[in-house]
Amino acid sequence: MSFEALRASLPDYARDLKLNLGSLATEPVLTAQQLAGTFIASAIASRNAVVTQAIVAEFGPKLSAEALVAAKAAAAIMGMNNVYYRFTHLVGGDYPGLPAKLRMNVMAKPGVEKVDFELWSLAVSAINGCGMCMESHEKVVRHGGLSSEQVQAAVRIAAVVHAVAGVVEAEAALSA
Repeated sequence: MSFEALRASLPDYARDLKLNLGSLATEPVLTAQQLAGTFIASAIASRNAVVTQAIVAEFGPKLSAEALVAAKAAAAIMGMNNVYYRFTHLVGGDYPGLPAKLRMNVMAKPGVEKVDFELWSLAVSAINGCGMCMESHEKVVRHGGLSSEQVQAAVRIAAVVHAVAGVVEAEAALSA
């Protein structure tokens, strides 16, 4: 399914999502790489095959091979980190002080500019609801020179892509 077909497939009750998806696809405050990577990392984090396929088909060609791998890696590593660090943050006790003992090598050498990888990690963390990770990645991207408008744009993309995935899942369930 193409990106436009995905938008067109959204039911009337999700018209706002359809409009937001279209406008965010040309969000001017992000670079082309930041925009494409945010869409891809968010789609993967939203765990819907139809949405992921449509978004990767649309935005994958706009990235270098290294950047595409980095966007996928951001979704992968944050899928792990968001669960672990959300646990340590919410439960507290001794856990935050214990070493994580989880490999996170891709964060040191993501294959793209650090700020872009961190922005994608922030978007995924927003989808996964890890406050500790959101705070950490937001601080890094702001320190890296991104504006609050750029951060907001990435989180808006994450929010809309995640909501679209939910609608696609619901419609598939209701038509089964």
